Amino acid sequence: MSAPARPARRARPSPNCGPRPPGAVIDTLVLHYTGMKTAADALDRLCDPAAAVSAHYLIDEDGTVWSLVDEGERAWHAGLSFWRGARNLNDRSIGIELANPGHEFGYRPYPEPQMAALIALALEICTRHAIPPARVLGHSDIAPLRKQDPGELFDWPRLAAAGLAVRPGVAADPAGGTAGAARRLAAIGYDTDGVSAGRPVDGDAALAAAIAAFQRRFRPARIDGVPDHETTGLIAAAVPLFEGT
Repeated sequence: MSAPARPARRARPSPNCGPRPPGAVIDTLVLHYTGMKTAADALDRLCDPAAAVSAHYLIDEDGTVWSLVDEGERAWHAGLSFWRGARNLNDRSIGIELANPGHEFGYRPYPEPQMAALIALALEICTRHAIPPARVLGHSDIAPLRKQDPGELFDWPRLAAAGLAVRPGVAADPAGGTAGAARRLAAIGYDTDGVSAGRPVDGDAALAAAIAAFQRRFRPARIDGVPDHETTGLIAAAVPLFEGT
């Protein structure tokens, strides 16, 4: 099957960027929602030096792709973050913002033109940088105590069908209860200790946030941070999908 046509792009360079650390390898794609009322508001903020935030791309709901920061530069999209032992994911990632009001302003499903444009752009990025599906992540994956985006309405199964994400099939029969779930979430890559929170967090709260982040992505029908049997089974089934990444 041929890749989707590359969407048309518009450029609006953001000053909010800088050089990547010497020797940094781009190996991660991070997906966000803007969490603002309009795409225009988000563009203004992502290009405002006083805001000190940015992303490499923004995709509007109509599928328009805005190029903001060159991929070779370090955009400021991930903030305090953690994945598989690495912090400061800005150093090694590409960030894509999806225009969506988010949970504060009227969270809603991502429309077809936006999803189609995302898949086309993500395929291009992942091919160019050899980013594996297991390293296409949501902001909530890398900052579970701080972020919810792209949220439970994001179509991760569609990305997985396009080869742009991993998805466990049938839940495994886990062992080890809560301790086993914590160990397996850490093996997947999640911050189970709260190091990406930017504030002191007790271990129970950090683990609950990591479980909720996993549920938001892999079991969005119920997001409660509780390691029920279905959740722990999905966690166990997901571990092999992330090994070696």
